[in-house]
Amino acid sequence: MNKKALLTLSILISNSLLLSSVSMAENDKPRSRDIGIIVGTIAPGEHNAITDVAGVRVGHHTVNAGDDVRTGITAIIPSDHNMYTHPIPAWIHTGNGYGKLVGETQVREFGEIETPIILGCTLCVWTAAEALKDWMLDKPGEGQHTVNPVVGETNDSRVNNMWSDDSAKSEYTFAALKAAKSGPVEEGSVGAGRGTQAFGWKGGIGTSSRVLPKSLGGYTVGVLVQTNFGGDLNVNGAPVGRELGQYSYQTQLEEARQGVVPMDGGSMMMVVATDAPILSRNLDRLAKRGMMGLARTGSVAHNSSGDYVIAFSTSPDVRRDRGAREPVPAKTLSNTAMSPLFQAVVEAIQESVYNAMLKAETVKSSRGTLEAIDVDKVKEIVEKYNVTNFDEKLSPGKVN
Repeated sequence: MNKKALLTLSILISNSLLLSSVSMAENDKPRSRDIGIIVGTIAPGEHNAITDVAGVRVGHHTVNAGDDVRTGITAIIPSDHNMYTHPIPAWIHTGNGYGKLVGETQVREFGEIETPIILGCTLCVWTAAEALKDWMLDKPGEGQHTVNPVVGETNDSRVNNMWSDDSAKSEYTFAALKAAKSGPVEEGSVGAGRGTQAFGWKGGIGTSSRVLPKSLGGYTVGVLVQTNFGGDLNVNGAPVGRELGQYSYQTQLEEARQGVVPMDGGSMMMVVATDAPILSRNLDRLAKRGMMGLARTGSVAHNSSGDYVIAFSTSPDVRRDRGAREPVPAKTLSNTAMSPLFQAVVEAIQESVYNAMLKAETVKSSRGTLEAIDVDKVKEIVEKYNVTNFDEKLSPGKVN
């Protein structure tokens, strides 16, 4: 891409981002902790977001085009360093493989990732991968030989015409990459979560983090999710889905009696970042625990659900020069040091799902409507079951 084309694209991106940021800034809906839903026992980081892992940046580009395109792109940039010459340890765990995850096999062959991670809609992955490739090749020394873009997806066709050209444009990916920043992360019906659902309500993008106490290493684990799955919503043990009359197979059984073939599932993309010095083998083990966090919310990973966990370590101690010919030393954690990290990722995944749903706003198009969950009713239910403010009720002492 020449400089003139890049300048034109930059202007288009800036204008579109300005329009998108107006509506997103008006969302004052609560996150889970704002209404007393305290997940787990490990404390979150400063922003309770994946960006609490130093160096990680997140950017969204939200698309509303015509009467039937409601989609977007979310970009996660793990680091500012040259990821092509010094890829970072990573792994991808498949909970249920009904999905289109570009770049998966190379990550699992080498145990490394060399590009940012892009999330979008099902039929957007190839356009997004092409754009990410162009973005990498435009950076001197970062992929001039070859490059393995990593792009995940969920199916947002309930409200999005993902077959439309307006759903998949290269500039959306460039815009999300340009918007990537540290600090607080926008959640709900933004970016790749614009048209997605969760448990039959509007879902979207959610994030959370955990910081281990110094006695357990002091490491940070941050996660970001793109929800689009079904099940029975459970919030800290409270059967919210059942209380609100929306849960798996209730409607489907009624439809089955009427001769209607039920649809099940959905998908879930989970990205896990940590600054703990671990290589691909233990990142695989860490990623597997992401499915446990998902299960805590009420998902069973239905047949048609594409559930993937992409885990990576940002620690400089475990980076390797891809051109090195000599043995490369790595300072890594032992297996016995992993258990606190396992708990951290389970808690963070669980909370990120709640954040995605609580922050989501209703999204409508000519294809249908995804209603946001009623936050006041959720608050009533969790208070009814006495599952709020666990940090005050269940913590007579704290681990230091």
